Amino acid sequence: MKKTLLSVPKMDCPSEEKLIRMALNGYPSVKSLTFDLSKRELQVLHEGDPEPFLKLMEPLKFGTKVIRTEAASPSESQVDADDFEATGAPGEDRVLKILLGINAVMFIFEIVLGVFAQSTGLIADSMDMFADAAVYGVSLFAVGMALDKQRKAARLSGYLQLLLAALTLSEVVRRSVYGSEPLAPYMVAVSLVALAANVACLALISKHRTGGVHMQASFIFSANDVIANLGVILAGVLVYFTRSSIPDLIIGGLIAIVVLRSALKILKISRPSLT
Repeated sequence: MKKTLLSVPKMDCPSEEKLIRMALNGYPSVKSLTFDLSKRELQVLHEGDPEPFLKLMEPLKFGTKVIRTEAASPSESQVDADDFEATGAPGEDRVLKILLGINAVMFIFEIVLGVFAQSTGLIADSMDMFADAAVYGVSLFAVGMALDKQRKAARLSGYLQLLLAALTLSEVVRRSVYGSEPLAPYMVAVSLVALAANVACLALISKHRTGGVHMQASFIFSANDVIANLGVILAGVLVYFTRSSIPDLIIGGLIAIVVLRSALKILKISRPSLT
């Protein structure tokens, strides 16, 4: 048995830990994965050479590089194979389900009021909420399913994210050409509600952030959402004082691109040809 330490410098998207697990799930030579999100490193316990499973990670374009490969100790070699989707300590599933519910409700809330307020920033932020809910949903409800069904579930969420991100980007382009009048007070008010929801998510998950890697990744989800909320609030303030829709279009385009990147990575890694 061997262990290979990998550097994953572009592991900067909250869903990437899940994508890596999906890429390597079911590959017979890989026995366990140990993530260090703070250092952007991954240790793989495996049989044989690392090249075959490294090829499975190539479509993600995370800039993965081998730091070192060495023989695993006898105790490490006897560790039971990781199931790639372990849920960790008791209560973590319940917290993740609450996070899923919050993100799903906020998606509907933001997209409805985003359309009403003519704000691409709010619409895009609702897409970000949907992307989080989709990843939480696949992680929770595909556990225990056959690998093919897990990939189909992930692929469906990827297609939905891709469609919504494309619609948001087209709306940004349309409004930049034909003009728009985003309602700044609604932008700020709705984003403050979304900010409160994400802060609540952070509070729920903070006690688990040092637990399993899936809980660490979920903490990053909510932390990044807070940053997006603050971006929309700032855009709303700028729209109010400048009387221009440009700040709203910029923040809407940036968030939509982030969601689009996530969708494309999910679709790449969930293709049957990669199994």
